[in-house]
Amino acid sequence: MKFLLPTLILLGASSLALAQTAGKPSALKSVPAAQVAPERALTPAELDVASRVYVGRLPCELGQIVTITPDTRSPGYFDLAMKKMRFRMHAVQSQSGAVRLDAVSNDAVWIQLSNKSMLVNAKLGQRMADICASPEQLLVAQAFEKAPPPSLFDEPAPVVR
Repeated sequence: MKFLLPTLILLGASSLALAQTAGKPSALKSVPAAQVAPERALTPAELDVASRVYVGRLPCELGQIVTITPDTRSPGYFDLAMKKMRFRMHAVQSQSGAVRLDAVSNDAVWIQLSNKSMLVNAKLGQRMADICASPEQLLVAQAFEKAPPPSLFDEPAPVVR
């Protein structure tokens, strides 16, 4: 949880900067299997990340739906679908502690926080789907509304010794 707020602020600031410099968003196309490098075995740390990915149909803002399906034959790999877009994703270890999936084709990133998830166009740095949430994430988001975590700009609580 201590990494959640800095991660949210970092993501918000980077998306704002990128939104100011990027042109029109373009739809990403699926890459044919022949053009994608063979899948590699993931590290134990990456498999740990993969074990925390929420799968299934995740409703997002603006009526979008992202569907994440684990590949039972390749641990740590997932098939992500949104509208007509399809991405082959694999788990990646992140320093922030956020769950992250990168597209094998390097054109999309799925970021899963405790209260929401988002699909980002890695080439343009723009969100393709935002505020996607599993039932577990909705509970966390509701808890944040009732008792927001402290802001980075708030004074730290005094240390009692």
